[in-house]
Amino acid sequence: MIKVALPNKGMLFEPTIELLNSCGYRVSKVGSALSFIDPENEVEFYFLRPGDIPLYVANGMLDCGITGKDFVAEKGVEHVKLLDLNYGQSKLRAAVPNDSPVQSLDEFADLTIATSLPGIVRAFFAPRELQIIELEGAVEIAVQLGIAQAVVDVVDTGTTLKQAGLRVVGDPLFLSNAALFAHHGREAHHQLTVLKQRIQGKLVAVDYMMVEYDTPGDILQRACEITPGLESPTITQLQREGWYSVKAMVKRRDAHRIMDELSAIGCRGILLTSIESARI
Repeated sequence: MIKVALPNKGMLFEPTIELLNSCGYRVSKVGSALSFIDPENEVEFYFLRPGDIPLYVANGMLDCGITGKDFVAEKGVEHVKLLDLNYGQSKLRAAVPNDSPVQSLDEFADLTIATSLPGIVRAFFAPRELQIIELEGAVEIAVQLGIAQAVVDVVDTGTTLKQAGLRVVGDPLFLSNAALFAHHGREAHHQLTVLKQRIQGKLVAVDYMMVEYDTPGDILQRACEITPGLESPTITQLQREGWYSVKAMVKRRDAHRIMDELSAIGCRGILLTSIESARI
């Protein structure tokens, strides 16, 4: 049985639970419970603060965990990243008051900076020495309260910074998203390999759709050029002479354009369906 760390709260919590449930795992957080066992899949889940997960995994107390890449970078500990996940995207941005003369990130080395991720900030500005005020949350209020001249904070839309009278300076210091990390040396464990493959299958399903259609033989080749599939499309001869049924996986972002093109050349009965999971 493997031990897996999951975020106990925040924007990573619900998407992580939904992802695992969609992959066939039975996991839920009941009240203040700190763990949940899924005996059928031989997994024990632990609900931890997202920022603490890197330490538990790095020290080998837990086999793997799902958390943000920014939390892992902040702790500076060794992990094996198994998969990037398609949620929890965020940017670490630097900001100053609207009336500040500062126009570039190079000028931040001379300022007192409030942040909840001092490790990443110091690494970004190294080897320059910084004056950093470390806060757990509500970083954007630090300038207004007079304890800092600038902030570096996790930003989604930037609305919170604007409401605090701050403006963003320069490019993001760090780009993050949720990811699956393993303790170094345990990434080949059977249950962990299964976990990785199931999640990969779900991520593929998000990116692809299945298109099915009927086509007369004289345009079959043209239709297959539009829908080549992963290896090749599946082609079945229909009872009606000279007609074929074709099935192929297509990129979700291209699916509706492909339907338009198939219809334009004379294909019929075109169906587009979502995929629950896939292994490719």
